[in-house]
Amino acid sequence: MKSKTGLLSMCARAGKLSMGMDMMKDACKNGNAKAVFTADDISEKSLKEVRYFCARYGVKCYALGLTMDDLAAGLGKRTGILAVTDAGFAKAGAKGLEEIVTDIDEFEI
Repeated sequence: MKSKTGLLSMCARAGKLSMGMDMMKDACKNGNAKAVFTADDISEKSLKEVRYFCARYGVKCYALGLTMDDLAAGLGKRTGILAVTDAGFAKAGAKGLEEIVTDIDEFEI
C-alpha cells in the first residue's frame, strides 16, 4: 500500500487532492471530485456522510485499506477523507481498491 500513499502525495503536490470532510464536500458539490478515498478508521458517522455526498453527486468512493496514521506518514497531514480532482490520479488510485457502495435511495431526504 506504500504505492497508494506515494500516488496520493504526488497528487497533493500537483494540487489535485482535497483533504478532509469540508474540502471533500466542496469538491463534490463543485463537480471537481473524480473519486473519494477513505481511511479504514474513520467513524461510522463520517463514512455515512461521505457515502451520502458521493451518492448525491455521483462520485465513486473507495476504501484505501490504510489508517489515518498511515496517511499522515505519507501526506504530512492526518486525515481520513480524500477527494481527488484529477481523472488520471483518480483512476490510478482506485486500481485494486474496493468500491464503497453509495446508493442515494438508502438516505432519507
